[in-house]
Amino acid sequence: MEKEVDIVALGELLIDFTEAGISKGGQKLFEQNPGGAPANLLTAASHMGYKTAFVGKVGKDMHGAFLKQTLEQEGICTDYIIEDEECFTTLAFVEINSSGEREFSFARKPGADTRLRKEELNRDLLESCKVFHYGSLSLTDEPARSATLEAIRIAKAAGALISYDPNYRASLWKDVTTAVETMKSVISYADIMKVSDEESLLLTGETEYPKALEALLNMGPRLAAITLGREGVLLGIRDRFEIVPGYLVKTVDTTGAGDSFWGGFLSALLRQDDKLENRSWDNLKECARFGNAVAALCVQKRGGIPAIPRKTAIEELYHG
Repeated sequence: MEKEVDIVALGELLIDFTEAGISKGGQKLFEQNPGGAPANLLTAASHMGYKTAFVGKVGKDMHGAFLKQTLEQEGICTDYIIEDEECFTTLAFVEINSSGEREFSFARKPGADTRLRKEELNRDLLESCKVFHYGSLSLTDEPARSATLEAIRIAKAAGALISYDPNYRASLWKDVTTAVETMKSVISYADIMKVSDEESLLLTGETEYPKALEALLNMGPRLAAITLGREGVLLGIRDRFEIVPGYLVKTVDTTGAGDSFWGGFLSALLRQDDKLENRSWDNLKECARFGNAVAALCVQKRGGIPAIPRKTAIEELYHG
């Protein structure tokens, strides 16, 4: 069947309350930013003109309504976002240090994003997408864990390219061992995956990124990418790997950097209809370089979705 949707992503949709200065009374101020890794990724792809859809749950509250409205404004289909009347929309409070790195505190006990049930999935959507993307925050709790696994199964059986981005947040897991085991358990389903530098070492037990990349590829994916911040990304397939350099920019906030990179990578990958195994190494490196351009623009602004750049700015940096 002809694929009608370019990318479907399942997972968390939440509010990032990001540190934003000090009030006149000397108290920290936090600004409301729409976010969630899968939504950030879809925003990048949507800005590039691709048809995208989000699958997940928000609370039937002011934050849930704001998130749905935001995604609609970004061109992302929200028909498959369910509003939960019993659970509040998940909130994340984000502190940012001088280098732009973040520390999170979550209001998610439980959050609406963890309440998605497999019975609520739309099979037609999952069977009609070119790429199905999932993360690991939807694996922390039931019933969302089972819903995620069922969605992967449906999309994979229908021939979608399966994309995975583990997103480790320590406070959302019982302990590190549980987190690592659960995040690793779904790597074998993925055709392609993106992981941060710290997460690559956590998942593999390695101390060097090339060895970590090799270990990840041995778990099943045909392509893997380890983001390295300012250095760019370590890209690899079974028979080779290489660092694709990033762009030197001033970092204001790293929120959404990895997500925007992967959204850019997938966007470049979708420009051609060839199967992944038919792509040349040079072509895959160009996909990574395009993703690096998206990320470089993203980190120069605050917040998740609001910081994702538009197509004109991306192509100007990439072609410049």
